[in-house]
Amino acid sequence: MPIEIVCKIKFAEEDAKPKEKEAGDEQSLLGAAPGAAAPRDLATFASTSTLHGLGRACGPGPRGLRRTLWALALLTSLAAFLYQAVGLARGYLTRPHLVAMDPAAPAPVAGFPAVTLCNINRFRHSALSDADIFHLANLTGLPPKDRDGHRAAGLRYPEPDMVDILNRTGHQLADMLKSCNFSGHHCSASNFSVVYTRYGKCYTFNADPQSSLPSRAGGMGSGLEIMLDIQQEEYLPIWRETNETSFEAGIRVQIHSQEEPPYIHQLGFGVSPGFQTFVSCQEQRLTYLPQPWGNCRAESELREPELQGYSAYSVSACRLRCEKEAVLQRCHCRMVHMPGNETICPPNIYIECADHTLDSLGGGSEGPCFCPTPCNLTRYGKEISMVRIPNRGSARYLARKYNRNETYIRENFLVLDVFFEALTSEAMEQRAAYGLSALLGDLGGQMGLFIGASILTLLEILDYIYEARDLGARNVSWDRLKRVWRRPKTPLRTSTGGISTLGLQELKEQSPCPSRGCPESGGASSLLPNHHHPHGPPGGLFEDFAC
Repeated sequence: MPIEIVCKIKFAEEDAKPKEKEAGDEQSLLGAAPGAAAPRDLATFASTSTLHGLGRACGPGPRGLRRTLWALALLTSLAAFLYQAVGLARGYLTRPHLVAMDPAAPAPVAGFPAVTLCNINRFRHSALSDADIFHLANLTGLPPKDRDGHRAAGLRYPEPDMVDILNRTGHQLADMLKSCNFSGHHCSASNFSVVYTRYGKCYTFNADPQSSLPSRAGGMGSGLEIMLDIQQEEYLPIWRETNETSFEAGIRVQIHSQEEPPYIHQLGFGVSPGFQTFVSCQEQRLTYLPQPWGNCRAESELREPELQGYSAYSVSACRLRCEKEAVLQRCHCRMVHMPGNETICPPNIYIECADHTLDSLGGGSEGPCFCPTPCNLTRYGKEISMVRIPNRGSARYLARKYNRNETYIRENFLVLDVFFEALTSEAMEQRAAYGLSALLGDLGGQMGLFIGASILTLLEILDYIYEARDLGARNVSWDRLKRVWRRPKTPLRTSTGGISTLGLQELKEQSPCPSRGCPESGGASSLLPNHHHPHGPPGGLFEDFAC
């Protein structure tokens, strides 16, 4: 049977030092630096952390009631801080804003706004031909001259042209305008531009944005003052009611900027005959916030193609575009006041398209037509007052001047006076009420109040977590490398107090001559005496001995 020889050998200190150096080099190659400091435990970290209370709750020392109370105080403060932090975050995510109003300094010159006016009566009765009455029967409610629409007589009318009908039968400004003055200077119908709205043929003063008229002073007499005859004798008689039937007498007026088309049926105000109406205006420059604080149309979005037929984006232009798309989808045509080159709807379906399509448009953010407010907007605030005209003396004078009677003057004449209250503009700006800097400041204050921490304290905690995680990863990698690079076997030399134990079988494996054919002076015989048994088995057997 195999006999194991155990040999105990003392090594000198000089032999041990190279072995320690080799072991250190091996560890260095595997990433473990020799003599590295041990990682900090939680108690050590707590005693050196800048987080208030952590050292007293988790630091080194005996456990007891005092440490328990400190731990409860730390957890309570941490919970209070988290509660406050959540509230601050929710308040920030609501994106609150406020409105700041700043009256601007008086300017020497202010651009006068555009003034659009329409007669509430769309068609003049005396200007309607038989063909016009026939084609406009559904729109005006007037019957043809016979119930068969002249078909009994075999008459056939040409296809109607809605633009021609409105131009020919609408109230003409040259007939309505009796006097016009702007800033003390005379003006006439040539200073007005024709524009089409839901009221038909209308007129706009100071419509060109490239040549806007300035206002050099504030108060009455420094703006636009016009006298109009609304021509009530030309109003259509009411045969039957339609959705377009009007019972009012007067004009509709809208004051707007030159870049904005008139949307007078919703944004205009009425002026009655027999009164002089004073409209005191003030320019207001509004600035709204884009997302996420508001829903305005930011300037960057204006790089996309502009609305067809308009030079700039506005809510009115967007609404008219939406109405046009809805009419095109339903009736395959457009109305006269809508921009574009498409075919204009004939009169027989004109009112049907207007009623069933335009009323279905939604104006909210969830509706089919959502028109956001531009982030920079100019509008005009208005204060309206009026006095009755004419007095008894002026009624007789105006009756003689215009060859009318006094009753006609009282029932048809009106005066409109539009002026700036002062040459000042009012700036209204939306501002973020709670921004990111305010949120960080409040969080820092709550953090310092409850737990006495800062950004550097958070970095300390993250550094400690990373250090502990990195140490665990290195230990796992070291164990894996040892299993892969070293096969499990008994150590060749186990040093215990300077004594090493060797196995004979290991000496045989490391010997260059495992068989008996080795000379006595080579291999293991040079290290240990080789005693052969004369009657042993082949290969030789060794007796245990110690030296």
